[in-house]
Amino acid sequence: MFDNLTKSDIQKMEEEIEYRKLQLRPGLIESLKEARAQGDLSENFEYYAAKREKNKNDSRIRYLEKMIKTANVIEDNSKEDEVGMNNTVEIYFEEDDLVETYRIVTTVRSDALNQMISIESPLGKALMGKKVGDRVEVVVNPSYSYYVQIRKIENTTDDSGDKIRSY
Repeated sequence: MFDNLTKSDIQKMEEEIEYRKLQLRPGLIESLKEARAQGDLSENFEYYAAKREKNKNDSRIRYLEKMIKTANVIEDNSKEDEVGMNNTVEIYFEEDDLVETYRIVTTVRSDALNQMISIESPLGKALMGKKVGDRVEVVVNPSYSYYVQIRKIENTTDDSGDKIRSY
């Protein structure tokens, strides 16, 4: 996998693993036992549903553990006046005469519909390390690129969205 993850991403995954192991799993195992005790398993829908839920939980735990084990840990801090991880950036799209605001995140947390773009995306790559006022070329592919201008950078905490400083 070798996803780029921050220390806070890993911490959140570890918290989810702990929650799934210590809180969800016991309840799912108990549901499975109750369904199994009802008798004939060949026609017992509750048993199969409980088993499926337990397996989904266990699968999610294994997935998160593998991601943590194979993660490439990156720093989530940047210089005060440069675009970096977890910064909220207001940019002006010259081609469309449009101003948009995006948050720079890791690939695991990217969500374009909620204005969270990955550091691996063309726009994310182009913005990293740039400053307010910079005109940046975003190369989408060898035959198409566009220009944006950075209007504002806000350093935010990891997930809360609380501002620390704004430029």
